[in-house]
Amino acid sequence: MENGWANSGESPGAAAPVPGGLGIDLHVAPSGGGLRRGLTDALREAVRTGRLAPGTRLPSSRTLAGDLGIARNTVADAYADLVAEGWLTARQGSGTRVAERPPSAPAVRRATVPRTPGRPVHDLEPGSPDLGSFPRAAWLKAARRALAAAPNDAFGYGDPRGRPELRTALAGYLARARGVRADPGRIVICSGFAHGLGLLARVLRRRGLDALAVEAYGLDVHWNLVERAGLTVRPMPFDGLGTVVPVDELPVPGAVLTTPAHSFPLGLALLPERRAALVDWARRTGGLVLEDDYDGEFRYDRQPVGALQDLGPDHVVYLGTASKSLAPGLRLGWLVLPPDLVTEVTDTLGSSATGVVEQLTLAEFIVSGGYDRHVRAARTRYRRRRDALVAALAVRAPEVTVTGIAAGLHAVLRLPPGTEESVIRAAAWQGLSVHGLSRFRHPDAPARSIDALVVGYATPPDHAWAGALEALCRALP
Repeated sequence: MENGWANSGESPGAAAPVPGGLGIDLHVAPSGGGLRRGLTDALREAVRTGRLAPGTRLPSSRTLAGDLGIARNTVADAYADLVAEGWLTARQGSGTRVAERPPSAPAVRRATVPRTPGRPVHDLEPGSPDLGSFPRAAWLKAARRALAAAPNDAFGYGDPRGRPELRTALAGYLARARGVRADPGRIVICSGFAHGLGLLARVLRRRGLDALAVEAYGLDVHWNLVERAGLTVRPMPFDGLGTVVPVDELPVPGAVLTTPAHSFPLGLALLPERRAALVDWARRTGGLVLEDDYDGEFRYDRQPVGALQDLGPDHVVYLGTASKSLAPGLRLGWLVLPPDLVTEVTDTLGSSATGVVEQLTLAEFIVSGGYDRHVRAARTRYRRRRDALVAALAVRAPEVTVTGIAAGLHAVLRLPPGTEESVIRAAAWQGLSVHGLSRFRHPDAPARSIDALVVGYATPPDHAWAGALEALCRALP
């Protein structure tokens, strides 16, 4: 017999469970000289390699024999051989189990471990909300309501753009909260910003584009993703007021990736005249603007800056995500597309990128008002953290200037010239995981020396924020 599945609760083709069955399955592949020897060797190998862990209960000899289609005595004899060898144990009332065996000590190769500051105690890297504040109870209630109301066909393959419930809920929410002009038919659900950007990069490459203009500061993982799709990344210049949109130098046709509501990581909003110039360029040339609205819900000192997409919905792709507002682990993002891109992006996607349960739950969470309540509560909590950061630095590190704090989940701490590297080292010794601004500068960006830290004040859990802030103050000059 080449291989076989043993189901300890039911024999192949049987209408009723085998008496004495244990309700577990066992895969064995008897081979070699004779059934008894083949079964013995297969079981011994499964135990030796760890596939059958110590303490695992095996099917009874009657059940295993019935499932494999061999004589019961053959199985009983194989079990007896392995008990005698110490691989199995057999006790009255306990059945046959894999024996406990002392683990063999692996050879340890000693290596010199360099002295390091130690494992970070506090995470101040930007890009994540406070994961401890995820609204578990409210999310669970929304999931129950969504599953109770979901039609049976919701659990099929469905529309690759995503569930209509979520696309409809997002169309209403984005119009109300972010000023986005969209209908559900132009929304595609993806598994986060990076996934959506990768889809768009492949579409742009097939359209014949060879480059994507980006902001001078950003994330290298996004630049690398674009380059893997076959596009060259070209950073745009910037000045003290933010990104400069060189409309006369952008390629035609071309595409631009930008974070206009809250540039990452500098934290500046794209000036109104520069927003208008960028959209005008897209209209005149047939260009495309990719708008990354990664933390648009979190603005503290005035009304949120509206989406750029509202100025040119036929030339701007709006990319949003639940990664900052809820949690990145949900893997939920969305694209609001110009009409002529919907088919191309959907064809590139192929099939729905996220689980139907998560989509239905988020739709219910939005429609029921739970999402708005959570965002408002999070906005209040993060604003308090931001205010505590600003107040502490004013007293403990008056030479440090805090910028980019009108919105978002991070702040930029401008340092005295030439001190960025030394402050990062000092932060590491204080148990802080934090990045310098230079970490986010594109290597081809125009040279401009700015020493700064990018501090993600939303990342630590509530109970750890005071300690993280104290450690940060000790690290600063």
